[in-house]
Amino acid sequence: MLIRKSLLKNSNAIENWHLATERPLNIMKAYKIIKSNIHRKGLCATRNIKKGERIIEYKGKKITHKEADENNKYGYDITYLFTLNKKYILDGNFKFNKARLINHSCNPNCEVLEENKPVLWITAMKDIKKNEELSYDYGFGFDCNYKDHVCKCGSKNCVGFIVREGSRWRIPKNDKCIK
Repeated sequence: MLIRKSLLKNSNAIENWHLATERPLNIMKAYKIIKSNIHRKGLCATRNIKKGERIIEYKGKKITHKEADENNKYGYDITYLFTLNKKYILDGNFKFNKARLINHSCNPNCEVLEENKPVLWITAMKDIKKNEELSYDYGFGFDCNYKDHVCKCGSKNCVGFIVREGSRWRIPKNDKCIK
C-alpha cells in the first residue's frame, strides 16, 4: 500500500508500475456477478470496456485428458474445462474462478486468449457497455450429442445449440430449438 501511494505522486512512476506489473491502468474491477438471462448466473460489465482489454483470468487446476475421462466429476452436465493442448486441460470448476460464470453466446462480446498457457484471459472482442452481460463462444464441436447443449443466448443469430461458430452450418435448418 505504501508503494502504491508513492507511485501515485508521480505519473511517470504510475506508467512504469503499470508496465512492470502488466496490470491495466484502469484498476476498477470490470465485472460483477449477476442473475443471468442466459443461464443461472453470469458476469456483466461494471464499466465500459474497450475492445482488446483483458477482463478476467480463467483460473483453475491443470489436469490430464486421462484424468478428466476417468473422473465422474467431469461428466456431461456442467463442466468448466479448457483444452490447453493434447495432454492437458484446465479445470476451472472452483469458486475462486469467477470467469467460469461467463455464459456462451452465438453473438459473443468476449474471446479467450491463450497468450501464456496455462494462463487464459477473457478479453473484449468489441467495445462492451456498462451492465452488458459478458459472453464468449464456448467452441463446442458438432457431434452426435450437440442437442444436449441447448443455447439460450437469445441473439438474432442464435442457432439453438452451443456449437462453435465454424460448425454451426452443420445444424439442419429444421433442427433449431424454438425459444
